Amino acid sequence: MSFNNSQRFYPETRMRRMRANDFSRRLMRESQLSPDDLIYPVFVIEGENATEQVASMPGVQRMSIDLLVQEAKLLVSLGVPAMALFPVTPGSAKSEFAEEAYNPEGLAQRAVKAIKDACPDMGVMTDVALDPFTTHGQDGIIDDSGYVLNDRTVDTLIKQAVSHAEAGADIVAPSDMMDGRIAGIRDELEGHGFVNTLIMAYSAKYASAYYGPFRDAVGSAGNLGKSNKYSYQMDPANSDEALHEVALDLAEGADMVMVKPGMPYLDIVRRVKDELKAPTYVYQVSGEYAMHMAAFQNGWLDKDSVMLESLLAFKRAGADGILTYFAKDVAQLLNQ
Repeated sequence: MSFNNSQRFYPETRMRRMRANDFSRRLMRESQLSPDDLIYPVFVIEGENATEQVASMPGVQRMSIDLLVQEAKLLVSLGVPAMALFPVTPGSAKSEFAEEAYNPEGLAQRAVKAIKDACPDMGVMTDVALDPFTTHGQDGIIDDSGYVLNDRTVDTLIKQAVSHAEAGADIVAPSDMMDGRIAGIRDELEGHGFVNTLIMAYSAKYASAYYGPFRDAVGSAGNLGKSNKYSYQMDPANSDEALHEVALDLAEGADMVMVKPGMPYLDIVRRVKDELKAPTYVYQVSGEYAMHMAAFQNGWLDKDSVMLESLLAFKRAGADGILTYFAKDVAQLLNQ
């Protein structure tokens, strides 16, 4: 805005006029948050009527498939459109080459079938990555030096994605950050007749320190040890690279793209949405959740208002939807 002596602002223009009343604040509100914006990540374990608390994520439980079905029914009643499944693979099923990832009777595949049978309208999203299934905790197949082999990994990811689609998954979500995996998965899905199976690509997934509680939750932290994922996940210092990654995934056939983590990368969400205008999602990751919960439990922050504010920030930045462990709580709050 330019200023000159002929223009008058205050008191003719009082910005507080529109903020003075509830009705006018509502009328000019730019960003809205609703249950329609939420995807609920859940952890599934073997067993029946079984739960396990995730120590580093207060309030989050791993659940057996039967309890997860009940959770899905609740989410449907709250208007949450989708849930994202993350299997906790028993150590006995892990291997160097992650064969369990594409087992048609694997934990994730059985969970998908059970949820879709009970709640056909619930969107079910599956994680396409190998870290829950490898003995070394990496997202791919490694060579003798520990380097993740891109093309060998993509071959396995394709098998995993197809097995999820065959189980009934609505969305397959490659979170591995291998080059070329979206094109390979899209081609194979088309070849198997899964023309309407959506791909949500983790396109701008950063090598972040915020993932620690999630790795505890899925049981990959111990396998990974002191190793890292710097050779395939993105450098937190980079922004232009994220746009390149997203553009490539869209060109290869992704229907939706994701930025991960969330709050520390709001600038990336904004750039992706502004420059590429594709359906853009963001993951409020386990570390963000754990920090918030610690503050809530200590009475340092008000839970309801901070949950809503943190998610509204993603909408304001341009996100079309949010993966968040607060999804159930927020949907209950918004439905009041």
